[in-house]
Amino acid sequence: MADKKVESIQLQSLNSLEERVEKVKLLFPEVVNEDGIDFDTLANLLGKHEARRERYNFTWAGKQDAILSLHNRSRGTLKPVPEESVNWEDTKNIFIEGDNLLVLKLLYKSYFGRVKMIYIDPPYNTGNDFVYPDDYSDPLNHYLRMTGQVDDEGNLQTSDPDKSGRKHSGWLSMMYPRLFLARQLLRDDGVIFISIDDNEVHNLRLLMNQVFGEENFIAQIVWHSKYTQANDAKYLSRQHEYLLFYAKHKLSISKLRIKRPDSMNRSYSNPDNDPRGPWKPTPLHAKSGSKNYKHIFSNGYEWEAPKGRYPRYSQKKLIELEQDNRISFGEDGNSTPNTKTFLGELDEGVVSGSMWSFREVGHTHGANEEVSSLLGKGAFDNPKSVGLIARCCDLATETSSDDIILDFFSGSGTTAHAVLEQNREDGGNRRFIMVQMAEKIDGDKNKNEAAYNFCIDNNLRPTIAEISKERIRRVIDRMGSEKQGRLDGLETHPSADLGFRVFQLTLPPIRHWPDMSTGDTLPQEYEKQLELSLSDPLLDGWTVPDVIADIAIKEEGFSLTYRVEQVVADPGETVSTVYKITDDDKEQHFYACLDDKISFDEIKALNLSRDDVFVFRDSAADDTIIANLALTCRIKTI
Repeated sequence: MADKKVESIQLQSLNSLEERVEKVKLLFPEVVNEDGIDFDTLANLLGKHEARRERYNFTWAGKQDAILSLHNRSRGTLKPVPEESVNWEDTKNIFIEGDNLLVLKLLYKSYFGRVKMIYIDPPYNTGNDFVYPDDYSDPLNHYLRMTGQVDDEGNLQTSDPDKSGRKHSGWLSMMYPRLFLARQLLRDDGVIFISIDDNEVHNLRLLMNQVFGEENFIAQIVWHSKYTQANDAKYLSRQHEYLLFYAKHKLSISKLRIKRPDSMNRSYSNPDNDPRGPWKPTPLHAKSGSKNYKHIFSNGYEWEAPKGRYPRYSQKKLIELEQDNRISFGEDGNSTPNTKTFLGELDEGVVSGSMWSFREVGHTHGANEEVSSLLGKGAFDNPKSVGLIARCCDLATETSSDDIILDFFSGSGTTAHAVLEQNREDGGNRRFIMVQMAEKIDGDKNKNEAAYNFCIDNNLRPTIAEISKERIRRVIDRMGSEKQGRLDGLETHPSADLGFRVFQLTLPPIRHWPDMSTGDTLPQEYEKQLELSLSDPLLDGWTVPDVIADIAIKEEGFSLTYRVEQVVADPGETVSTVYKITDDDKEQHFYACLDDKISFDEIKALNLSRDDVFVFRDSAADDTIIANLALTCRIKTI
């Protein structure tokens, strides 16, 4: 068969570590061989080769397995679910139901370097054995074997196994690959906030220093999360939690500020109707400065800085300020002079402190009431405060841009709620991407009965993801009702994005080539799977939206806000149904036809260019059609 210049589409997510190896290869091609990187050669090139010696290092049992897990590609796909979405066609917000490690790998190609802010509230390690879904390693047994507490068969060797180490190891192994991938998704000026308590804050600081770099640490914020003390506390009543705040590249972020409180704005007035707007008086002296002097203003007022203080300005500058009507002598015109500090000339916000009180950003009791008002009491316990995450949005994102905010431990959906509220508050266009596992809820009367009953009563699957989606829907409904109740022109944000698209992590609709490397596939099974792959690459039950989503995300790296439109080559009868898929964010598009047969004349009528990509089933065209198509556009086959 002649060279068809045909590309096969990607069936798996990208491998972020392989991509890093390629970057090393560009800089130092001599250190990369068929086995990977020759680290001894690399060390010699960098002038760092020396005998190993003791050095500072942070490690835990299972760390190597956690690192190696990054090599494993995600073969899953993200299935669009319009029926569970709100305003599918127009919204830029995303909710993904699935395991966040696999989802982050799938998002890598689409959102690498695009996320402005990440907020996560990972499961706290409270003392019980930490349960997590990753199957790439077994840090508990690995740790027990390393410490001699079990033998190779798993038999217990001591009467009191060390529980503290294993629980930390399991938690760290869960967090490491997720944080590594999260950093790849951040923009250079992006930041991450992580809620945590006393149990793991010390380990998380060390882990973040490894993943993000100690030089990119910004603050360990203390949140006064409870306004009352627990009388049943054994030692001290803990009333605070933490937010670890890191940047991807600290020197790349703009100055962090939060919106000025209304109480500060009220201190500005305009008694003399200055056309520059409200102002407040600011003294002419400061704690430090140049040598004191006396200055006589045009009205004869003789001024000098008080004892122990110094002039804020030079005499020349004072003359300029007075000529520009920036000196006030009070309502009587004879009071101590001050400069006018105009509200409109100040920076948009003020510098935030590292102690956030419940009066500023809310508390856990109020957060429970927020959720109860939407879903009923007990549907979700101990969510984070909307005000807490809204403060993070206000601090780290821009009102005027389409900043993306990611939360891959979505829980009850507080981050989505906060983004919607903050956009309504300041007219912003922030978008959210939420990721939440479909963690099952049972009907245990002592623990989950209210949440379970809420799901059943509302015809929802009893999972945390379902509660999260329903909360976002109800927030949107409430905001929509409030918007309709306002007069035209008085809406706080008339173009606000009140919607979200739902995707579910699932098996792909495209058949994978059988894998013989594991040794688990019998030769006859391999032959059967190979025959199926060659005869029909699409699995039973496939749908056009599912296949398009799989191609758009894994092959083209499109945003999950891609648009699909059917393209009609001829207004009459057609053989080929062609779709145009467009990513407005990246200003890219491709064409796809999933029919059993394609018509070259109909495809030719689309006037595709050499830069256009056309995807179709390999069995849908003969060699002649493929050869002709290859002359007009880039072709890829399934």
